[in-house]
Amino acid sequence: MGKLRLGRWQAVTGHISGKLPFGSIFLAGLIAGILMMNIGKSMLLENTGLLDEDTLYHIKYMTVDSQALFGYVLRKRLGRAVCLAILSTTYLGLAVCAGAAFWYGMSAGSFLSALAIRYGLKGILLALAGIFPHYLLYVPALAALLVWCEQVNRGIYFKGYRGGEEGKLFWPGRVLRLIAILVVLLLGCLLEGFCNPGVLLSFLKIF
Repeated sequence: MGKLRLGRWQAVTGHISGKLPFGSIFLAGLIAGILMMNIGKSMLLENTGLLDEDTLYHIKYMTVDSQALFGYVLRKRLGRAVCLAILSTTYLGLAVCAGAAFWYGMSAGSFLSALAIRYGLKGILLALAGIFPHYLLYVPALAALLVWCEQVNRGIYFKGYRGGEEGKLFWPGRVLRLIAILVVLLLGCLLEGFCNPGVLLSFLKIF
């Protein structure tokens, strides 16, 4: 029975040594987010205050508590990363990884589309200001985390798979790699909490 279930699982997720196409999954989510925002813009944008001029006006003159913002994004970013890492060790870990990649893409597509629809090219520039400089660390860290999660799941549930690491080095190596990823995310949180507010507010003053 156990071999039968594993065989079915491999039929769904691919060959034992295969890799999830995270780039394609992210792109599919990005397109889905763009389409969703454009098709439903009357409900999602025109009838709401999402990223409208009044909201941006209030943001422009607000005072940011960088320490409080850092604490908030730290709990949010690291909490999600740890949850994803834990879920990757479950039977549905590969589905969770694929779903996370799709969600990241859809969130990016919706965010960019909302700003582009409201403000055109200036909206794209505003989006860049809103994710700089912390996403220079978040993007590679999250990409590495997804790969880590997939490799760990395959190492647990697919006999003979070690993702290039054999024997007793498998888990210590994976743990050290996860710690490194979390450290990069921590540095990204520092940039988001203490650097990005200045970048965003400066851009809004000339927006």
